[in-house]
Amino acid sequence: MRVLLVEDDDLIGCGIEAGLRQAGFTVDWARDGHKAGLALDTTSYALVVLDLGLPRVSGMELLRRLRDAGKDVPVLVLTARGTVVDRVGGLEAGADDYLGKPFDLTELIARCRALLRRAQGRSVDVIRYRELSVNPAAQAVEVAGKRVSLTSREWAILMQLLTNQGIPQSRSRLEESLYGWQEEIESNAIEVHVSNLRKKLGAHLIRTVRNIGYVVEKE
Repeated sequence: MRVLLVEDDDLIGCGIEAGLRQAGFTVDWARDGHKAGLALDTTSYALVVLDLGLPRVSGMELLRRLRDAGKDVPVLVLTARGTVVDRVGGLEAGADDYLGKPFDLTELIARCRALLRRAQGRSVDVIRYRELSVNPAAQAVEVAGKRVSLTSREWAILMQLLTNQGIPQSRSRLEESLYGWQEEIESNAIEVHVSNLRKKLGAHLIRTVRNIGYVVEKE
């Protein structure tokens, strides 16, 4: 899943980016509000991690613009402003959760996962689909109780399909979930990864939708 990190502090940003990538997310990092706004206008994100104290365009203004545009992407606000007034202001402006600095990285990742579960209408982290069991927190996949090893790309495609059951995902949409700004898109990579997933998880898990892409049918 692709996450937009908006943070102007290099030290904090590097730590968050590394932690999110380790947790299995694809991460784009914008260091100011203007660049973040452009990213949100052109790319679909599963989640935004947003600092409020940003140059050019403030985090609060960016949040207001996002909600005024009707975009309901979950937003986790990070800020050193820890007063009740600041927290209430952020939540009323459209934030879904609020985490004050300094914070523990494991808590940030847990809050990100909780927001994604809520957005996907799930109450628990483990996703069960037929004989498949997927634990995003542990990045673990089992088929009929047997552990299966996936590459990071295969994992990202599986999560994109499982969390959008019944909705065909185009090749470009899958590529968008896999590759960040600094990564080169590999030719035919989606087809290769889908083929590998079928071999590992079952030939009938992922259906090809002609001229559109791929889908995991909704149960």
